[in-house]
Amino acid sequence: MQTIYTGLVIIHIFSAIVGIGPGFVLTTIVKSAKSLPEIRQAFALKAKVHIFVMIGGTLVLVTGFLMGAINPSLFQQGWYLTSLILYLVALSLGPTLLKKFSAPIKELITDPSLETVPAAYHVNVQKLLRAEYIENTLLLIIIFLMITKPF
Repeated sequence: MQTIYTGLVIIHIFSAIVGIGPGFVLTTIVKSAKSLPEIRQAFALKAKVHIFVMIGGTLVLVTGFLMGAINPSLFQQGWYLTSLILYLVALSLGPTLLKKFSAPIKELITDPSLETVPAAYHVNVQKLLRAEYIENTLLLIIIFLMITKPF
């Protein structure tokens, strides 16, 4: 059982690096785009990178639960429970706030007649970036908890 647990830890860590790590760059990709072609390219790139984030994020959750199933004492550890709750909150931001704020942007930038960046883009992208910063902060707290295991 220890070998399986160790394997899960390895998958968990690699999944976090490959899946969650790139998520921290998504805000920079969007924030650095200024012209309409750059914005369109940024959101196309963001969609591709997001695939890694979804797969890695799912593996992190699954391996985390499996490690808890193998070692049920984890469910009595404050850092584990707090990390789990914060991770579920972070995951819930995708289909709620992030989708809500990115939908109007995607609608704007897919308009083929658009030649300049509309003012509505800047308002919506600020909302999206704020939500992404919140999510990134939650993920940093989780990483801190998993490294330090303070309680």
